[in-house]
Order: sequence, then structure tokens, then C-alpha cells
Amino acid sequence: MNQISQAHSIVGQSRGRPETDFYPTPPVATIELLQRERFDGTICEPCCGTGAISEILKEKSPYSDIYSYDLNDYGYGETGVDFLEANRLWDNIITNPPYSLASEFVQQALDRTTSKVAMLLKTVFLEGVSRYGLFKSTPLKTVYVFSGRLSLYRNGEKLANQGMISYSWFVWDHNYNGPPNLDWILLDKNVQNSATEQVKAMKASELLLPLCQGSLK
Repeated sequence: MNQISQAHSIVGQSRGRPETDFYPTPPVATIELLQRERFDGTICEPCCGTGAISEILKEKSPYSDIYSYDLNDYGYGETGVDFLEANRLWDNIITNPPYSLASEFVQQALDRTTSKVAMLLKTVFLEGVSRYGLFKSTPLKTVYVFSGRLSLYRNGEKLANQGMISYSWFVWDHNYNGPPNLDWILLDKNVQNSATEQVKAMKASELLLPLCQGSLK
């Protein structure tokens, strides 16, 4: 990969990037978030893909109602659903949105929640004049930066030259009033591998039924 291609990859402009922007979330990312943030009440995952985040939520938040949707059909959740057109409310939203629509997803999620919004985004989302107003006018509570690189694989398929991009959890809290906090998540390779194997075991031991609990409308 030459320097120009590498730079494009880091900012999300690689030529091979799929139109659906499907990069499943590593299990450890969601586990680390839930160790730092509590999400009481209903939780919506509007970009559920194959259930990477939803399955961890089901295990770690067994008393919460988890709603899983996706615009595309990856065999999980309620499909054909455009979150940006949703008009119902949830307590919380946790997702890894398409980066090209990240700002729109953040604003819509804040409009559609009463408690918290957590978005897994590239750390460079902090930059840019176009997002200045978004950050200054919304209750961003904490940005959790992954000190080690998360490897998000295109369509879930392991490829070379992965792990170059820095990711962070951006957490907004409707009940928070103050400047944003900055914290770090130090990834342990053994923990990453263990979490991945744990999810594989879950999928092998049970049929993952779609989570179709109600409509967005």
C-alpha cells in the first residue's frame, strides 16, 4: 500500500470501501464500553449488522430490552429500516454508525433518546470546523480513546493492513452538564482474543434469532 492509499484508508476513503460501510464491531469494544458506562432502560442498536454489539448487550444487560435494526439485511435484527427516518424514542442508543453519516446519526440519536448515546467513531471525528457546532451544542460527556488499535474488518473478513485507524467511544448523556471528559482504554490482546472466542462460542451453541421488538415508527 503506497502512502496516498494508506492515508485514504485512515480517513475512510479507500477505493475498496463497500457502499454499505459494513465493518463489524469487535466484541471487546462493546465489553470495554459496558465496563465504564451504565445504560439503564431500553437500548437501540440501529446499525446491528450481524449482531456484534447486540449480542454483547444481550449478555451483559439481560434486564434491558434490546432493539436491533439495520438498513441492510445481514441476517440479524429487523432489516430494511432507515434509522435517520425514525420517529420513536428509546432510553439509549449504542452503535457503530457508517462514518460517512456519523454526524447525522449522532444528531438523530440525540433526538431519539432520553438518557445516553454511545457511538464508536474514528478518533478524528473530534476534528473539523463542520462538527464544532455539534460538539458545542450537545451533551458530550466522555470520549474513550482506544490506546491499542481496534481491528475492524471490511465485511468481517480479515485482511492485511488493518489496525491503522484510531477509534474511540463517544458518549453523550442527556443528564450531563459540563465539559467533555477524556479517558483511555488500554486493550489487552489476550482480552481481545478471549472476547472474540466467547462470541464465536455463543453463536455456535445457539441459533441467533432476529431481535424484532417493535417498529421504529
